Amino acid sequence: MIKSQLYKLVTREFKPNNTIVNVNGVKIGGKEIIVIAGPCAVEDEDQIISIARNIKKSGAKILRGGAFKPRTSPYSFQGLGKQGLKILAKAREITRMPIATEVMDTENTKLVCNYADILQVGSRNAQNFSLLKKLGKCNKPVLLKRGMSQTLEEFLSAAEYILKEGNPHVILCERGIRTFETATRNTLDLSIVPLIKQRTHLPIIVDPSHGTGLRNLITPMSKAAIAAGADGLLIEVHDEPEIAKSDGHQSLNIAEFQHLMLELKSISKAVGRTL
Repeated sequence: MIKSQLYKLVTREFKPNNTIVNVNGVKIGGKEIIVIAGPCAVEDEDQIISIARNIKKSGAKILRGGAFKPRTSPYSFQGLGKQGLKILAKAREITRMPIATEVMDTENTKLVCNYADILQVGSRNAQNFSLLKKLGKCNKPVLLKRGMSQTLEEFLSAAEYILKEGNPHVILCERGIRTFETATRNTLDLSIVPLIKQRTHLPIIVDPSHGTGLRNLITPMSKAAIAAGADGLLIEVHDEPEIAKSDGHQSLNIAEFQHLMLELKSISKAVGRTL
């Protein structure tokens, strides 16, 4: 019997077996740890294609990059919009990597859906119920990030909105929550990973870049995420983080990402997974 009144379709009671989300042949939620990597924002074509080629060589399976960027300040780089989507599509054509990018509002949902393989819902939109309902009517995988102040119940209820509209292809993402701590950008709540595994059949990945906001914490928290049971990672990678237009301080460079991927293999093996 399903006890929760907030959500039903996402529960283990409704579906005991794990959901595996298939993204153009890349399966998230199975034995293999899937790494989604790329820059916070699409800046230009050469940058994206170069990064995509390098992360693929290192073992990443999906390319991420923001075409539309929700920024705290209206004066910060807002992304390239439709041109950014076209650049991502070209990178996919060249590298054969699926692409993940953010949908900011209902107005641009159809446009982003025409280009992206994974539709990302950012933390600020985690309870934008109109957007969640609209994505529930799409037949594309949705990567739902946890809201910066969301409880576990609220997070799973947000996912329920998408499933209730008919889209079962939801990937949850822990990206840190806002607490009183100021040493890190957010507090990366890895305890939610095994809790989610117990309560829902949906796959869960972890974003250590936003979760910490500090480049030197990405590697240890990536290892911890896999040990906690995460099905994958979402990592920001830039060829020159020092001059990145968005979030360079929490992005690995290519060499650092290559080293991380090598280290993650032993962690994955230790918990009975592959990378």
